[in-house]
Amino acid sequence: MAANVVSSSQALGSVGDVVAHKEDRFEQLVLALKDALGPSSGLTSDDVDVGFLMDLMRAYDGSDGQWSKYAFGDASRGYTRNLVDEGNGKSNLLVLVWSPGKGSPIHDHGNAHCVMKILRGDLTETRYAFPEKDEPEGPMTVISEKTYKENQVTYMADELGLHRVSNRGSDFAVSLHLYTPPNVAREGCHIFDERTGKRSHVPGCMYFSVYGRLVKEQ
Repeated sequence: MAANVVSSSQALGSVGDVVAHKEDRFEQLVLALKDALGPSSGLTSDDVDVGFLMDLMRAYDGSDGQWSKYAFGDASRGYTRNLVDEGNGKSNLLVLVWSPGKGSPIHDHGNAHCVMKILRGDLTETRYAFPEKDEPEGPMTVISEKTYKENQVTYMADELGLHRVSNRGSDFAVSLHLYTPPNVAREGCHIFDERTGKRSHVPGCMYFSVYGRLVKEQ
């Protein structure tokens, strides 16, 4: 069943906080990321200032809960993908809601940049080496593992390997993801079997909600 992970009362806090929340800093972040990519950036993997995009995300304090209107979760799924903005066609900005004790498959990023910020809870990222095409099937090699906490930002790209993201906590976790260019949404990605290294292609990923509204009744 679809549900907002953070209620409006949690997002706004006390009555005294309402005035402060009239200035929606999350929407300001959305616009700043769009402006940073501009009308011509983001079309190729080399045409992006990743450091600047990460700085923009770091500057936003997610504890204000202003992202909550996009945070639709579904405990029956590992995670949900909720579209926030399409960045002049140069990117996809998504709020991902991670169910307790679940996570993503091991996957690549379709030759795109991925910047991730934790908005709620903790998420563990496990990175893997790409399986060599001529090597026999076997367990995939772990490169690193790190747990990110609220408001931390990280970066991933195919040059750094493959990864999976997991919510090992007992409550929903929420993260903000910027993908540029939006290759995965258009062309899909590859997922990998941890035991064998075998890859499978997944077509363009679907959204659970778009601009704060469920795509369909879940």
